[in-house]
Formats: sequence, C-alpha cells, structure tokens
Amino acid sequence: PVLIRGESGTGKELVSKAIHYNSPRKDEKFVTINCGAISENLIESELFGHEKGAFTGADQRKIGKFQFAEGGTIFLDEIGDISAAMQVKLLRVLQEKTFMPVGSNREIKVDVRIIAASHKPFEEMIKDGTFREDLFYRLNVIPIFLPSLRERKNDIENFVQNFISKFNKTHSKKIIGMTPEAANCLKKYTWPGNIRELENVIEYAFIWESDSRITLKSLPEKVLQASGITPEIEDD
Repeated sequence: PVLIRGESGTGKELVSKAIHYNSPRKDEKFVTINCGAISENLIESELFGHEKGAFTGADQRKIGKFQFAEGGTIFLDEIGDISAAMQVKLLRVLQEKTFMPVGSNREIKVDVRIIAASHKPFEEMIKDGTFREDLFYRLNVIPIFLPSLRERKNDIENFVQNFISKFNKTHSKKIIGMTPEAANCLKKYTWPGNIRELENVIEYAFIWESDSRITLKSLPEKVLQASGITPEIEDD
C-alpha cells in the first residue's frame, strides 16, 4: 500500500497512475474512487458491491470497485473522509484480503494494490479519534509527500511547457513558450490551488493569447494583481 499526502491540486492522482503504470500490475485495471464525493450510505456499496434486494433501490446485483479492480490497483482519493465504520471494513480488506458485498454472507478474496491519498492531517485525526491508527499504518507502508507548488517554484516552467504541449493539441495553436515577464509573474504568485490551478491559468492564457508566446496580457487579472504586476508596467 501507498499513502500519498499533499494539498489539493498537487498531483496525487497523477502520482498514483505513475506508480500503477510502472508496476507489475500495469496491464490490469487502474480504478479510481473519490471517497469524499460519495455519501456515507453509498460508499460501502461502491467499494464492495451489493446483492439484489440488499437495500431499497438495489434491484440488481452490483460488483464493487474492489472486485472490478481485481489484479490491478485501486486509488482511494480523499481517504481521510471515510467514516469510522468504513475504516473498520477497509482495515479488514487490508489485513485479510477479503470483503463481503452488502447484503451477502459470502466472502470474496481480492488481489489489488491500494493507493490512498488525502490532504488531511492524519496525526491530528488519530489523536482526536477520528481516524484509526491501525488503518493509518496499514495504508502508510510507502509514504509519499507532495510539496505545494509554492515550495517548488523552480518547477513551474517545466509544468508550463507540458501544459503548452497539451493545449496546443486541444486548441489547435502553435504557442512555443512564455515570455520572461510572464514566467516571472507566475513565480511570484502563491498558487493556493497548486498544479491544478496552474493548468487552469495556462488554458485561460491559451484562449486569449494571439502571440506565439504566453504574455502578461493573457494571464488572469487575479494572478497579475496578486503578483503585484501589471502588463503596462512590464511592457514598458
């Protein structure tokens, strides 16, 4: 198991995919589930499946994500959001490699690699009793910490070049880079949304940019203001 920790937008899912596609399981499924986006009364069914008639609305049998990912990798995003009851069930899967679908009395063996991710402070949650210590140690066999973008500003230009290559295809343009003034502006910004926000800013610039390079005038106003830069001053 791998536990990837870092702020929202730092690329936790990308790292999880890199782990999967560089592992012996790369030819099997990579299955993602956002634990924070599913209501508590549905997440058990999503993960482990259910039998027909297990609850109101269960009009047919359903295979859960764990069974679907057999032989591959399951990525549990926002693992810190699951309830105490689900923590117990997940701990059992990690320990016993088995689970029971909702409404079933049969155990199903499972062979999947679990990669979990969260921005939550697990050490504090363990002290508060909101996250099980034994589950944390089961998940945290291989810990990976992703720094925020403001802690790795020297990487911004590399990220931008990757996004430029991506958006040249999406928007049918031929932008080759960005001006030194635009690069300086991006390095001054604090990036609360991290890499995800940077990607959004570069796509915004693609829509407005008419030059062959991303310039200050194509960057969002909020980035310019927060960086203390205006296009007029830099262009002079």
